[in-house]
Amino acid sequence: MPGSPQSRTGRPPVQRAVKRPAAPGPPHENPLLRLHRRLRRAWDRPLTAYYLISGGSALLTVLGLVMVYSASQITALQLSLPGSYFFRKQALAALIGAGLLVAAMKMPVKLHRALAYPILAGAVVLMILVQVPGIGMAVNGNQNWIALGGSFQIQPSEFGKLALVLWGADLLARKQDKKLLTQWKHMLVPLVPAAFMLLGLIMLGGDMGTAIILTAILFGLLWLAGAPTRLFAGVLSIAVLLGFILIKTSPNRMARLDCIGATDPGPGDACWQAVHGIYALASGGLFGSGLGASVEKWGQLPEAHTDFIFAVTGEELGLAGTLSVLALFAALGYAGIRVAGRTEDPFVRYAAGGVTTWITAQAVINMGAVLGLLPIAGVPLPLFSYGGSALLPTMFAIGLLIAFARDEPGARAALALRQPRFGRKRGAGVSGSKRSPRSWNTMRRRASGARSSGER
Repeated sequence: MPGSPQSRTGRPPVQRAVKRPAAPGPPHENPLLRLHRRLRRAWDRPLTAYYLISGGSALLTVLGLVMVYSASQITALQLSLPGSYFFRKQALAALIGAGLLVAAMKMPVKLHRALAYPILAGAVVLMILVQVPGIGMAVNGNQNWIALGGSFQIQPSEFGKLALVLWGADLLARKQDKKLLTQWKHMLVPLVPAAFMLLGLIMLGGDMGTAIILTAILFGLLWLAGAPTRLFAGVLSIAVLLGFILIKTSPNRMARLDCIGATDPGPGDACWQAVHGIYALASGGLFGSGLGASVEKWGQLPEAHTDFIFAVTGEELGLAGTLSVLALFAALGYAGIRVAGRTEDPFVRYAAGGVTTWITAQAVINMGAVLGLLPIAGVPLPLFSYGGSALLPTMFAIGLLIAFARDEPGARAALALRQPRFGRKRGAGVSGSKRSPRSWNTMRRRASGARSSGER
């Protein structure tokens, strides 16, 4: 055909298809952003607070038992006692505390509110008995203990924290239901006078550390109740003034205040404990000297298994161990705030906020003293330090948080969707592991209907 190109064989050339440009694929996502999105979804799940509280408290208790055993062996041998003496007492307290935790977790909210007044009355009676000669006893200069016979003692002021949380939460919840919290006199009375009564009984024994924790719980309850800034600042000013007077009039408390940031024991070894706590942390390095290999616990560091167990943890487990403990307390604090913020029950909000304030404030004060950032207040590290009187009410309070976390609308729906693996009826769905789409749709409708508007 004239005018058309031909190949050498006389055939027309093959028309090749024109290549189309490839469709642009999905943009490459940043791995960090993808990880952040997955973590955000995990944090927003309904059972996150429940898992954080139960898992974090369990890890802190178990790790605390290990560190109590490691830190208390030398002290027990110096007192001519078996090396596992303090560990066995702490393990017994943890076992009893686990029972209290389960009991608090299973109790309904009405029963918690009903127990508020009996627990408050019992704590007041016990703190009065502490001051009775022949009943109360002094430990390390503080008259805050009652001997139960043998080697067992009880510190009633520790139960005063739980009493203030439950009673204060019930009081504020009832006043909120009656719309009385808009008046400052109903917000302060009788909450503040009752708290000051507990503080007075505690200060009669000289326990400044427990008084600080009780004051933090009071401020936490007032903050959750929506106290005006002027009212809040006024109560805080009075508390600071009273604290300044109590510290100024006590040479022992003034000496503790002077040891903040000390790097030398000073004249008369006044800052011996604070300085050797820093030595223990500094010698631990990144991963520590090894479990049981602490040097400071050999008589150099006082109260190694109680108030300064965090220093022994830093020496034996290093920076990794101390950061792990700090992360567990941070997780507990976050979960408690989440429970208090998502509930619609005022009692649950006040109680969860009070327990969270109690545990986080006590942990911050204890670790701050070990790090030399705060004065030594003599308060144990919650769930971690040796001491059954501190462990029992704390584990009951953890049981409260777990019960409140399980009672969230989204958590209830997620727990209701869980089916037991064994004991299912035959014929409940398609044979094998398949389920009918109708049952899935029903479950999805139930879950969506049970979730609150704040759940994701």
